[in-house]
Amino acid sequence: MSLPARGSGHPDRRGIGLPVLAVLGLAALAVPRAIAHDLDLVPQPSMANTLLAAVPLVIWVVVAVLWSRRPLLSLVVAGGIYGVALAVVHNISWAAVWGDTPPRLGGNLTGVLAPGMDETLLRGATTVSSLLTGLATGLICGLIAWGVQALVRANGRVLPLRSGDE
Repeated sequence: MSLPARGSGHPDRRGIGLPVLAVLGLAALAVPRAIAHDLDLVPQPSMANTLLAAVPLVIWVVVAVLWSRRPLLSLVVAGGIYGVALAVVHNISWAAVWGDTPPRLGGNLTGVLAPGMDETLLRGATTVSSLLTGLATGLICGLIAWGVQALVRANGRVLPLRSGDE
């Protein structure tokens, strides 16, 4: 089975809907908030913190609505990349965040594991949590962008504005 040629009127189902560099750029927009949070550079709550958290995601949705042929996929991929970046930021800043009192397992697991295993398990949990946070963020933003595109198209407008994929 062959794919329809570009410009044939049939949607191109290859690719992620945006150029890879654009998706990487979208993911990178959200990273400064993670750094600011981990290193306590911006007070919470504050307008600066709110802007660092919200503005990148608004940009994600606007870019996907206007330029992505597959906004849900584009933003889930951006979210996955953001999740990886989030995990890296959290693990690199671990010592700065926790200092001399890193988290430890408690309850029945207190002192049961070999030295250093608490930190390994908790860093692993942080990594998984970061990945899931990124993917959930991308999914929610992608659903919003997809819905906005559907509403705009239902009103007779044409989206996305550009015709190329990657």
